[in-house]
Amino acid sequence: MNSAIDRPTDVRPGENLDISRLGPYLQNALSLEGEVKVLQYPSGFSNLTYMLRIGDREVVLRRPPFGSKPKSGHDMKREHGVLAALHGSFPYCPKPLVYSDDETIIGSPFYVMEKIEGIIVRRDFPTGMSLSPEEIRALFDQVVDVHVELHSVDFQAVGLEDFGKPEGYVERQVAGWSDRYRRARTPDVPDCEGIMAWLEENRRPDLGPGCIVHNDFRLDNVILDPSDPQRIIGVLDWEMATIGDPLMDLGASLAYWVEQNDPAGFQAMRMMPTNADGAPTRAEVVARYAAKSGLDIGDFSFYYCYGLFRLAGIVQQIYYRSYHGQTEDPRFHHLNLWVGGLAAAAQAVAGGAR
Repeated sequence: MNSAIDRPTDVRPGENLDISRLGPYLQNALSLEGEVKVLQYPSGFSNLTYMLRIGDREVVLRRPPFGSKPKSGHDMKREHGVLAALHGSFPYCPKPLVYSDDETIIGSPFYVMEKIEGIIVRRDFPTGMSLSPEEIRALFDQVVDVHVELHSVDFQAVGLEDFGKPEGYVERQVAGWSDRYRRARTPDVPDCEGIMAWLEENRRPDLGPGCIVHNDFRLDNVILDPSDPQRIIGVLDWEMATIGDPLMDLGASLAYWVEQNDPAGFQAMRMMPTNADGAPTRAEVVARYAAKSGLDIGDFSFYYCYGLFRLAGIVQQIYYRSYHGQTEDPRFHHLNLWVGGLAAAAQAVAGGAR
């Protein structure tokens, strides 16, 4: 058994599923028989992910988090829809199996998809996965290449022409995340007004006709082949996907990219081993994306600052639920420190220091 394969654990307190209703529903919908057992994938701060074993079949269920949530930030039907459209055209998408908006089953809409078994790399490379600096570089290069591949999919040809509005996307994102941050702000985080003003003043025009943007494309949202850990076999967490600007999507991804020489406070927020020997720098990521996509990118400061501020907004929305007692998850209790660190990094970009 490969010890590096991502495996679920016991369900967290307060996030249990009602098997008395869910079990019979799925047995019927998927034509399966046998006892239903539930485990939960422990990482992630947004939509909840469970592994269900029904007899000898294993599938994955996604549902919104418990407690209050942004109006459209956890749309299960939308997430199921993008998987249904992309599966077959973008070979890394899990196959969706069933969607239900009947909230009497588990208290919220949900969908079930096929399980892709493989390795998911989180903060550090897992035990049993040893890569040389050259292999680490090759893996991260492939992450960039798959991102370019996604942006190259003809969204109209796969039936996603009404999935988003590429015109005015950059303007809407800057205004939208500014509004969301202000509404979710708690007294213990920066106001970020200077960052928001800089983004508005330096806003770039929309790039081209738009493309499918994942909006959370990073190493721990891809699945690696257990027999060849440098090969990507799956891409997960499509909840924020839409049609938009590819460089805004790249900026969102780069917000997670912590380098070896970054300040200690930024290192503490690292979620992936992007500081490992062999990992490319942020500048090298942008250069590879430009070379693979054929885009003339130029100065990337606006997109990187946007990515940092957007991530601060996402983390703040999660922290808001903890601050107001809407979740029991202990991982959320100190996310205000992350918001402060991301805000400081965004301010440094806006001031020309990063």
